[in-house]
Amino acid sequence: MKEKLLIIGASGHGKVVADIAIKMNKWKSIAFLDDDESINTSMGLEVIGKTSDVFTYKDEADLFVAIGNNDTREKIQKEFEAEGLSIASLVHPSAVIGTDVEVGIGTAVMAGVVINSASMIGKGCIINTSCSLDHDNMIEDYVHISPGANLAGTVRIGKGSWIGIGSVISNNVNICRSCKVGAGAVVVKDITEPGIYVGVPVRRVDK
Repeated sequence: MKEKLLIIGASGHGKVVADIAIKMNKWKSIAFLDDDESINTSMGLEVIGKTSDVFTYKDEADLFVAIGNNDTREKIQKEFEAEGLSIASLVHPSAVIGTDVEVGIGTAVMAGVVINSASMIGKGCIINTSCSLDHDNMIEDYVHISPGANLAGTVRIGKGSWIGIGSVISNNVNICRSCKVGAGAVVVKDITEPGIYVGVPVRRVDK
């Protein structure tokens, strides 16, 4: 771990990420990179350049991609990984992390989250405020689990999927890659085709 942390993206998600990093108290300095030249500071932290400036800090800073869009976050993080940059994972001190839980690089675990034992969280995920993941969950890379979502035991979420706020996923359910599950939805059986799913129980409404 390096002494400096650079956060890519200074808007809403970046602010929450910065708050986690500050509370972790592991870096001597924290700053943002953002392509919006009108933003000079965020969360009281300085914006010191654009995303393309990141390579200037390759040897002195850990990086975190704080972009909410799953596809964009994946694209940027993969580029950084290919260039050998150091990518951090961030876990809020209030999160409850069980035994034998793995959290991939570039993943943010936010305040009030519970991840129970033997679960695996992939790279570049957003495990958002006060959601819960029970035992033996498998969350693949670049997934967003929204605030207040509840996943029962032995759930698998495929790469790049988005699980909406307040949604419920029953035990032993598999959701394939590139799915969007709407707010408040209830998933009681496997989803095997990418698309948008809403309702109680969910139904597919779009590709």
